[in-house]
Amino acid sequence: MFSLDRYLFSFVLLVFLVHLCDGGPGVLENKADVRIINGLDAGVDLNIHCKSKNDDLGAHVLGFEQFFEFRFRPNIWGTTLYFCRFWWNSESHWFDIYVQKRDAGRCNKKCWWWVGEAGPCLLNDKIGVYDICENWKDGGSSQEGTGNDTARIYNDSKYLEGSEERGK
Repeated sequence: MFSLDRYLFSFVLLVFLVHLCDGGPGVLENKADVRIINGLDAGVDLNIHCKSKNDDLGAHVLGFEQFFEFRFRPNIWGTTLYFCRFWWNSESHWFDIYVQKRDAGRCNKKCWWWVGEAGPCLLNDKIGVYDICENWKDGGSSQEGTGNDTARIYNDSKYLEGSEERGK
């Protein structure tokens, strides 16, 4: 027969698992918010197409200082990856816009990127400046992504917070 301790342990475990699967506090609650802002010259549209292994967020065209944003829950294995192709005029590049192992500690929930000709720059939450700049990538990616639950395009720079500045 089961002792009272085993019943209690089983009950607590069951409640924890139901709470976790229902989006309660814990690993599954923390969503990442990725924002991509067109930082090219005024009058130059930025075309983007972002994907993960499991999700294709489609192609989007952003005017100067417009942005595209999507949210998702990083997976518990630490392998979430979203990559994007960027093109304008005669330029074409790609970049891993979210790599869980790289970004989980440096941008936490707010991974906002200012995309210019030289490459994307991440918003430094501590000082409100896009000064964590990366180079464009060469080659493909194949890591596992997660489910996207919201994606949208904003067509107005008024959505940029007033304390943000572009880094060089």
